[in-house]
Amino acid sequence: MFALSFSALFLEMMVIRWVPSVVHFVAYYANLMLLSSFLGLGIGAMTSDRNWRLFRWFPAALGCEVTLLLLCRDASLSSSLSEVRFFSAIGQSGLNVILLVLLFASNALLFVPLGERMGQLFGALPRLSAYAWDLAGSLSGTLVFGLFSLTYFSPIAGIAVVMVLYLLLSPRRRWILDLPVFGAVLVLMFASGERGEIWSPYYHITVSQLGGADFPETSPPADLRTMRNPPLYHVKVNQFGYHFDGTLDTTRYIKGSDLSYYVNSLAHQYLLPYSLCPGRDRALIFGSGGGLDTQAALMAGVRHVDAVEVDPVIEQLSNTFNSAAPYLDPRVQVHIDDARSFEAKANPGYDLVVFGYLDSQALFSSMNNARLDGYVYTVESIRSAFALLNEHGMLTLSFFVPRKWLEYKLVAMVKEATGREPCVYEEPQKFGAVICISRDPAAVYPMRKAQFVRVDPTGNPPIETPTDEWPFLYLQKRSIPSDYMAAIGSMLALSLVATAGLRRTSVTKSDFHFLLLGLGFLLLETKSISDCTLYFGATWVVTTVVVAGVLLMVMAANLVATRLRAFSFWMYLPLFVSLALLFLVPREQMLVYSFPARLCWALIAVPLPVFFAGIIFSTTFRESTAPAEAFGANLIGAMIGGFFEYLTMAIGNHRLSLMILVAYLGSVGVLLYERRSRSS
Repeated sequence: MFALSFSALFLEMMVIRWVPSVVHFVAYYANLMLLSSFLGLGIGAMTSDRNWRLFRWFPAALGCEVTLLLLCRDASLSSSLSEVRFFSAIGQSGLNVILLVLLFASNALLFVPLGERMGQLFGALPRLSAYAWDLAGSLSGTLVFGLFSLTYFSPIAGIAVVMVLYLLLSPRRRWILDLPVFGAVLVLMFASGERGEIWSPYYHITVSQLGGADFPETSPPADLRTMRNPPLYHVKVNQFGYHFDGTLDTTRYIKGSDLSYYVNSLAHQYLLPYSLCPGRDRALIFGSGGGLDTQAALMAGVRHVDAVEVDPVIEQLSNTFNSAAPYLDPRVQVHIDDARSFEAKANPGYDLVVFGYLDSQALFSSMNNARLDGYVYTVESIRSAFALLNEHGMLTLSFFVPRKWLEYKLVAMVKEATGREPCVYEEPQKFGAVICISRDPAAVYPMRKAQFVRVDPTGNPPIETPTDEWPFLYLQKRSIPSDYMAAIGSMLALSLVATAGLRRTSVTKSDFHFLLLGLGFLLLETKSISDCTLYFGATWVVTTVVVAGVLLMVMAANLVATRLRAFSFWMYLPLFVSLALLFLVPREQMLVYSFPARLCWALIAVPLPVFFAGIIFSTTFRESTAPAEAFGANLIGAMIGGFFEYLTMAIGNHRLSLMILVAYLGSVGVLLYERRSRSS
């Protein structure tokens, strides 16, 4: 049970991490890989008594999954008019929905054999003992995968770990059939990989030379820092352009060359904030990326720069491929941190706070639909950043705006956060915009700076601004875009039909109880990640720690349940009290407290409902007459909860949190109805 749970959790995280780098539009639906894993495990557990011996088909399912992923590799990324996805095309969502459903079904089938074997063990072992080993395996898988991602991530190595575990759990007589299949899968993955690919905690990254051969670079010239006409490197994430590594010093290039023209344009773009606010000493840069913003600050004479970048690999690549090496300058202090997290602990008094081209290409968690920069571009975040300025300081925000409404939204956000009308500069014939706002009411903004022209932001149509409660900058309004609706509806229908068709017995009241517990638990875990992201930053470390903390709480609840004689309805009372505490205390209120206070809240109050819900699950699970089916129903409920999470796009985080309460109230109602039916 421990090995199976470890393998399932490790494989879940591998799929979530690897698939978006292969089929790039999946980066915006990463949680669907998690939900399909739940579906597969749940169906497998529910059918575990049929003696289908599906476990032996795991190698074939893995081969089909990898083959399908590689066949879909060149699928185009689509978008809609109501949502911005960079490098996407309008009008291709239908094909994307079909591919998503295929990938969802394929991934679910991959986990069915593991679920079947786990279901058989739940029927053979003492209930709570089996559940304890299941939780221990999941926790170990989470921690080992986190360490694997931190030290050395490789899709081939990760899949190989799962293969080895499967072989150890299989009869040796089957190895003669399994080993060739596994070998073919590894060869296929190796042959399809890119030379020089790099894995950061957030992205699959490649570096290529602008204007050179279109293949990844592994190392720069030895004299990169001093050479004449140094190369400019293009950094891509998940196959898309992200930023450039290179110098902004045009004197290092031959006049009239293509690179000279390009670098000159980049220099004007990145020097704009400093030309509007000259003679400043202290600057803070959010989303410093490859270092061009930092380099511009140094060229403008800034004496101290705090450069905040969430991805440590991006900083390392800049130190390797940037011919100006701005991060190695003694005037620069690099902070590997989330922007929102740094805001909470930064010392005020900056002359400039610069939001660079800080835009994300992925979600920050597989359990949430907010993007990596979701809590950076909110009214509350901009208000906090504005408060870090001195009395003459200026805040600037640079952004690529492929939809005009996105610019309106950014302007409205800055205006609401600061209480002042911002100044906006645009590049004619391009999509770049720079929004500026000074704390000095007498600040003067010229009509033109280099290729940028000042435009009048007044008269923009009313538009809803992103907030911590609704952190969706890239959505035009509170709604679920049509392509999401089509994908979610198709996959939910597929899941329900498959579950109902494979179920041997009729659905019982007990099934609904465990389904509702799973639904509530998934939403509760999602809320925990969302809350802690707001308190401590949208980093992979925070997500990993929260998931591990949730599993520890469930393990503690299971341990307590082993010492309780039987389930009691009074167990719901502390659950509802702890939920009320989280719902009634605004998340934003916790941000005003110190780091230790926020940490105490996150360690004590946030996970309390998980603990009490875990006691309810364990005590009722022990009394279940069909443990494998109860376990499967719980996983199906978690999958449905994941689909419900998409409602945050339309109703926000707080209202969705009320669904947690509804789910647990529903489980109480089911148990009361079941008990009344028995007594009558």
